[in-house]
Amino acid sequence: MEPLTPPDSHFLAAAQGWLELGNPLEADQELEKIAPSLRAHPDVLEIRWHVYAGEKKWAACVDIGLGIMKGAPHRAEGWIHRSFALHALKRTREAYTNLACVAEKFPGNWSIPYNLACYCSQLGRLQEAQDWFKKAVVIDDKIVPKTAINDPDLKPLWDSMSTTNWKKNE
Repeated sequence: MEPLTPPDSHFLAAAQGWLELGNPLEADQELEKIAPSLRAHPDVLEIRWHVYAGEKKWAACVDIGLGIMKGAPHRAEGWIHRSFALHALKRTREAYTNLACVAEKFPGNWSIPYNLACYCSQLGRLQEAQDWFKKAVVIDDKIVPKTAINDPDLKPLWDSMSTTNWKKNE
């Protein structure tokens, strides 16, 4: 898909800025300035997903993730966002199934095996959770442990590994 051009690209940049400043309302208002024909652009949907996720509008986030997947199937974010929203809706098995099917398609993205580890942990599939977590660490051994240390989705995994170095210090 073609990149946005001015003035729509400026509205998108402003929305991103507002989001980074912690003001999703202003970000959403900037997105509304984008031409209606371009609001389904994956870059616009990406920012919209973050706005709605901040408001915990998870059902809408599922749809937005699907829109990103359709408009830019080569981007991992759509797949990740959709599964994250499904998990937030307590549809964790569905989240896992939808994300696991593309894990090999995005081998350099640590977030996919990390999220799969979270979903498996919540589903009680602890050995599989550990395997996915190790794959995530191989991809990025700096950010994954920092992200994981306080992630409540991984608590069942940590509890099952109480005698290992992976255990969170409580």
